[in-house]
Amino acid sequence: MKNARFRIPSWLLAATLALGVLPLSTPARADAYPDKPIRIVVPFPPGGAVDILARLVGQRLGQQMNQSIIVENRSGANGSIGNEYAARSAPDGYTLLLGSNGMATNPFLYPKRAFSELTDLAPIAFLGSSPLIMVVPANSPYKSLKDVVKAAQSDPTKVTYASAGPGSSAHLGSELLKSVTKTGMLHVPYKGGAPAIVDLSAGRVSFMLLDPPQVVPQIKAGRLRPIVVAGRSRLPLLPDVPSATDAGYPDYEAIVWWGFMAPKGVPAGVVARLNKEINTALASDEVKKVLDGMGVVTNPGTPEQFGAFIGAQAKQSSAIIKEAGITAD
Repeated sequence: MKNARFRIPSWLLAATLALGVLPLSTPARADAYPDKPIRIVVPFPPGGAVDILARLVGQRLGQQMNQSIIVENRSGANGSIGNEYAARSAPDGYTLLLGSNGMATNPFLYPKRAFSELTDLAPIAFLGSSPLIMVVPANSPYKSLKDVVKAAQSDPTKVTYASAGPGSSAHLGSELLKSVTKTGMLHVPYKGGAPAIVDLSAGRVSFMLLDPPQVVPQIKAGRLRPIVVAGRSRLPLLPDVPSATDAGYPDYEAIVWWGFMAPKGVPAGVVARLNKEINTALASDEVKKVLDGMGVVTNPGTPEQFGAFIGAQAKQSSAIIKEAGITAD
């Protein structure tokens, strides 16, 4: 008996091998996805454009994918707090982020952070963009972009512009305007868009660049007056407002944009599924109608195309931030 060798039964050997490879063969499968609720992280407070868009598209996605979509607001630091929270989440396709311009600016505003939007988040699908609109108080003497530029050229301390804070789209867009027109203007930063709009309406600052979802209600109410669309073409939502090209500055373009991201490492099949579902949602009649009413121009594409877009935006933002010496302090 002492020379007898112990043999593992063939059925036990097969079962053991199967269990051994199980962890390697059961990551999230696109055909089983999603089998639980999906979270969309919004890195800004409720009620803003990003929040509205997340809930709009999220509702449609829930219908298409037959799954609950939960919107979670985590605001602060120009979106950096929510962006990092999403980046640290499991890369399983159940946590998405609706990012915006901060994806391309924060890495240069907060270079000492332990993460970067450009390396720790993966592009999923581009939602859309809007040109920023330059608005002035209803009783402002400025009737055109050239009026603003002329005033700034005569006295750089005379023209002031508001923003929702250092590094915001209004800040960078206004700094780009200074560069294109070779003028000086004074920056007046606020802690958010709402207080900035209040002071602008009261005439305490000269102008502000705002996205259509924020500013169109103010224009319709007569509190603010648009003088130019910061883009190469007019906005269908405001057909009577000239574009920057119309105003004589074809090189001036300042936009706000939005897109879905996920933690780096989400399985390729899940990324492809999400990209397809989001593009389908954006093309639906009910979503498109709301987006048109908000002045949002959609441009469906692949994750790779969205990634290239973010790269180009980051390059432009880096140059503006460096030239203007902008910091997040």
